[in-house]
Amino acid sequence: MTVFNSDKACIMLADGTVFEGLSFGKKGTAIGEIVFATGMTGYEETLTDPSYFGQIVTQTFPLIGNYGVNEEDVESAGTYLNGYIVREYCDMPSNFRCEGNINDFLVSHNVIGIHSVDTRRLTRMIREHGVMNGCITCEDLSIPEVKAQLLERINAFRVEKAVSSVTSSEEKVYTAENEKYRVVLFDFGYKYNIRRELLKRGCTVIVVPGDTSPERIKELAPDGIMLSNGPGDPAENTDIIANLRKIKEMGIPIFGICLGHQLMALANGARTEKLKYGHRGANQPVTDTALDRTFVTSQNHGYAVVSDSLPAEVGEVSHVNANDGTCEGIRYHSFRCFTVQFHPEACGGPHDTSYLFDEFISMIGGEE
Repeated sequence: MTVFNSDKACIMLADGTVFEGLSFGKKGTAIGEIVFATGMTGYEETLTDPSYFGQIVTQTFPLIGNYGVNEEDVESAGTYLNGYIVREYCDMPSNFRCEGNINDFLVSHNVIGIHSVDTRRLTRMIREHGVMNGCITCEDLSIPEVKAQLLERINAFRVEKAVSSVTSSEEKVYTAENEKYRVVLFDFGYKYNIRRELLKRGCTVIVVPGDTSPERIKELAPDGIMLSNGPGDPAENTDIIANLRKIKEMGIPIFGICLGHQLMALANGARTEKLKYGHRGANQPVTDTALDRTFVTSQNHGYAVVSDSLPAEVGEVSHVNANDGTCEGIRYHSFRCFTVQFHPEACGGPHDTSYLFDEFISMIGGEE
């Protein structure tokens, strides 16, 4: 492997397009699906969101790292994205909660990054052509053999076995100080703030692996079930989908977020499709059809439920994306369950839809 002697680094897309920049974080080569996220804040939440498994994230906001990082804002135990792309990063952050800078954070989590890149041009390419594979590399792409080998690896890359790669391996209980209910949280790659939102509402949270059986859920006898966010193609999780078909018949109130929303839809006869470039960021407008009100939401997904594929007798679309009209939520008729595609627990904001957690608590308490 031939590596640049300076801090030079490059991005190469699957079509051979090259962007030059400078290395930060860990040096090396990272291959993944290149996506973009439009949030102006919450970069630490982005870096630790398991839903980015297998992806290289481009931040569209031009300055990243200005308020530093801290242990309180992480959304998981580590990082799951394959690489990180920014226009400019701040190595001297200023904030009263700051415990370190983003470069050191990337190094400590083995994340390969690149800065001083024309992220506007890169984002426009992804919007026009759709999500594509690519790499960040410190190798010298002026050497034809190096470039050819990398292109072969880039085009062969696939995001596979995503949920099994990020889910917890064992159950863990988090007890609420003012316990009112017990909620099972399926970990498909959950963000910590889902747990926090439940705990502060008096729910003891039992985090279980994503492939937990219906029999085990029956043994735990929870008052409610939360289906978490997570990465990858929802349709590949056939065993989990089969489990949900049985779990929904138990009569336990269910609330699903993001991947949980998609998996429940698949368990009820709907289809999912891959979006051209996905919804990722903290400024996605969503209309709640029952309230006739549009909220600004945080989102991170590359797949969506096909609205007209859901059997009418099973449920109805409850939320719609105000930009492209895609399905953002479902309320089910034959069992107690509602799900949303966006993130009402978004720790980096906005918090406009956190009322859905209160709805879930009301459903558990029989106040529907």
